[in-house]
Amino acid sequence: MGQMTPSVREGHAGFRGWQTWYRVTGDLGSAKLPLVVLHGGPGFTFDCLDCLKALAETGRAVVHYDQLGNGRSTHLRDKGADFWTPRLFLDELENLTRHLDIAGAYHVLGLSWGGMMGAEHAVTRPKGLHALVIANAPASMALWMREANRLREALPPEVQATLLRHENAGTTDSPEYQMAMRVFYDRHVCRVKPWPPEVQRSIDAAIADPTVYMTMNGPSEFHVIGTLRNWSIIDRLDRIEVPVLLISGRYDEATPATVQPYMDGIKDARWELFENSSHFPHIEETARYLDVVARFLDAHDRRR
Repeated sequence: MGQMTPSVREGHAGFRGWQTWYRVTGDLGSAKLPLVVLHGGPGFTFDCLDCLKALAETGRAVVHYDQLGNGRSTHLRDKGADFWTPRLFLDELENLTRHLDIAGAYHVLGLSWGGMMGAEHAVTRPKGLHALVIANAPASMALWMREANRLREALPPEVQATLLRHENAGTTDSPEYQMAMRVFYDRHVCRVKPWPPEVQRSIDAAIADPTVYMTMNGPSEFHVIGTLRNWSIIDRLDRIEVPVLLISGRYDEATPATVQPYMDGIKDARWELFENSSHFPHIEETARYLDVVARFLDAHDRRR
């Protein structure tokens, strides 16, 4: 990406009496606007998107953070469904941009749930947001579940039967269910085998404290019974005024049908399909991914 060796600093932003852990790679005072990275899940950690720190070698500061309830931020295992809402995480994001003194001018990239959150952030028309990357994210959970069921039907019959049996019995924490689930994940989430350490770290963190993932999503990517099951942003997309880059993979669980509403509803959107990737093109086609994102952000750096 370049020859510079960016600085790295970590810290915590106070948020309603809790702590949001963050890491800044590069100089927030650079001429290029900082990029704030929103991880997926909900309930995973920044680790899975660690490779985006390479964008700092182009002179752009990259802000990673663990959302509340996850990773290095405050864990709140006793909080229920009424607490874990998209609004909570939007407020946390806005708090972090103020804490870092970048609320006046920044970009956002969100993966999966992070992309959904990025879209939710953009519809509020924050003055400082200049451009948004929505990566591998559905525009509604109804579309997501419909497509997940379609992809499930292409799995080996014995795998389908195992998944259904445990879902019906409420035994989705069994090793047998986890093994069957992995067949789907190896096809549609990350096709790199074995999974890279940063992917495994993020997943292990969600397993260690499943509070957020289980509450908002459910036991798996395709068995969504949590509070997000009725989520949709389709009817609000016309409120997004910043340029948007859509990213998805050819084998992605976020299929073209789940992404299309973004393309249809956002005034200034372009879509980049990664032909050799599933849900994690930033890992499956890293060099091209970083190049595509860097060029898009460079084109929208002018401070307003």
